Amino acid sequence: MTRARARGLWALLLVALVAAAVAPGALVLAQGGTLTSRSDLVGLYALRGSLGLRARDWPRRADPCAAWAGVGCRAGRVVSLSVAGLRRTRLARLSPRFDVDGLRNLTRLEAFSAAGFGLPGSIPAWLGAGLAPTLQSLDISACAVSGEIPASALLGLGNLTTLNLAGNQLSGQLPATALPRLTRLRTLNLSRNAFSGALPHAVWSLPGLSVLDVSRNNLTGALPTPGLALPANAQVVDLSGNFFYGGVPETFRRLFAQVLLANISGNYFDGELGVSDGGGGNVSFQLNCFLDVLGQRTQVDCQQFYASRGLPYDGPVIPPAPQPAPSPVRKKHKNLKYILIGAIGGGLLLIAVVAAIVFCFVCSGSTGRRNHQRESGASPSAPSGVSATGTAAATGGTQPSALSANTVKVGDSFAYDQLVNATSGFGENRLIKHGHSGDLYHGVLQDGTAVVVKRITSRVPRKDAYLAELDLFAKGVHETLVPLLGHCLDKEEEKVLVYRFVRNGDLSNALHRKSREENEGLQSLDWIKRLKIATGVAEALCYLHHECSPPMVHRDVQASSILLDDKFDVRLGSLSKVCPQEGEGHQNVITKLLRFSSTADQGSSGSPSATCPYDVYCFGKVLLELVTGRLGISASNNAATSEWLDATLRHDARYTLLYL
Repeated sequence: MTRARARGLWALLLVALVAAAVAPGALVLAQGGTLTSRSDLVGLYALRGSLGLRARDWPRRADPCAAWAGVGCRAGRVVSLSVAGLRRTRLARLSPRFDVDGLRNLTRLEAFSAAGFGLPGSIPAWLGAGLAPTLQSLDISACAVSGEIPASALLGLGNLTTLNLAGNQLSGQLPATALPRLTRLRTLNLSRNAFSGALPHAVWSLPGLSVLDVSRNNLTGALPTPGLALPANAQVVDLSGNFFYGGVPETFRRLFAQVLLANISGNYFDGELGVSDGGGGNVSFQLNCFLDVLGQRTQVDCQQFYASRGLPYDGPVIPPAPQPAPSPVRKKHKNLKYILIGAIGGGLLLIAVVAAIVFCFVCSGSTGRRNHQRESGASPSAPSGVSATGTAAATGGTQPSALSANTVKVGDSFAYDQLVNATSGFGENRLIKHGHSGDLYHGVLQDGTAVVVKRITSRVPRKDAYLAELDLFAKGVHETLVPLLGHCLDKEEEKVLVYRFVRNGDLSNALHRKSREENEGLQSLDWIKRLKIATGVAEALCYLHHECSPPMVHRDVQASSILLDDKFDVRLGSLSKVCPQEGEGHQNVITKLLRFSSTADQGSSGSPSATCPYDVYCFGKVLLELVTGRLGISASNNAATSEWLDATLRHDARYTLLYL
């Protein structure tokens, strides 16, 4: 069986198992009957208001059991509720939150699903005691839920058979006191979060557990020692993409042999697996530290992992490289050695004195020349570091192959494997977009920090463009620029930059809707937020143009390069094209306005102009996009856009407005 076919079979089996795990219990998800409970009606209307559901899905003056989408009833009571696939009103979309207090009134509820429905915020502590004791299925996967799971949120759910929290931003340790009490649990899916610490051993003793998926987290620890009563009807076990270590006990080898699917890849299990054929094709164990199978991590990687945690490593230990033995010193050459040291030291001291004198003369001459250039309007020569890199980026020339000392100190230095684990192996499901300077991935570090990882490979036309960003940040960190956390520059053919995740994405996504449904045009970003965004972009360009020496040009100012944090403060991104301004002195406003038309034309030719007026021209198009709501103005330089600008604004007003 080929690997692709095996993966497809795995996916089909997993879907079938999850469906089979939910099916028992006769949960009624279909609509029908008439609602007779006053308490249930109050709870549904409370949810309608707190979640901001649209009237087309939950219409007023209509029986919820008969006309409300996702509401299932039996004997006049609500027994199932699903808001998956429903939409919020435009006002509610501005401030979504985890507000489901209305569920407390549904005392006969057996199933609740909000899969894919945004519920940003933390799980309330009252959830376990507030939900109905009859609840059997709870699915809040891919809902943007964050924070830790309070132990009280699961206590009281003794009849729960399905718990799905996958694809959120949950962190912290798993509640070791609450999970073992879910004795009827058949499906437990905690994958694609940022949980840390150990997986409670008591989870393995849940008698009815059939599907266990804790993949793509930061869990660690060893598998339980022999003697633990493992679930007899386990069918799917997925521990991949974590930091589990140690050997695989014999009891687990037997468990892996009996399940339909088992995945322990992407961990640090060591020793000998003893299942070289993969248990008949149902076990995946790549990227571990096993000694008797192929496709494992390097010995250096495994050894460093165990050494950093002070754990015994069951594998070959690579000894450190031997240091060359010092050559013996003969006594009869002692006097000669001291004479040579004295001569060399005196010579170096003399050279240092001469160099200091020459340096003083050079500095005084350079100061005079710079003062003369300021008076005459000439631009000073570009210094090393950011200037050299930016000039190479602007002219298309070659860039330096080695990084300066200041550049290496920018941010933290990440290990490549750490970023691979944070992005699930740079998986397609973590890909944000293919940028012009690298591929952007969403990731979560081991400490739970959400990040955006830029991967620069041979696919990128200008692989050295990342040097411009590092050199810019080496000059200083400004609050209006995208926060750079660090980098990984270990690999020759692949470079990685790590930024802090900006929650509200870029301006193009925040301002415009992607759906084609009716009434889904311009989003109601209020004018206060739009003014705040415009001011933030202006402050970022002011920093680049007037506070950097020499003035720096962004060359890619458009809605997609303007990132917004959770308070809609601007974080200017797409910094790979930043470079020093070409031949720009201290010009007056009239001179800049006269050059403005030609600057804009240079930018429309396909090669962005390295002048500050071009940035201001692009900023003007961003302002028009903010004011008019016309999609894609800032990203387009074609003739149609220029014609529209000419037809919309008078010629003189266009340039004056966009510049000022």
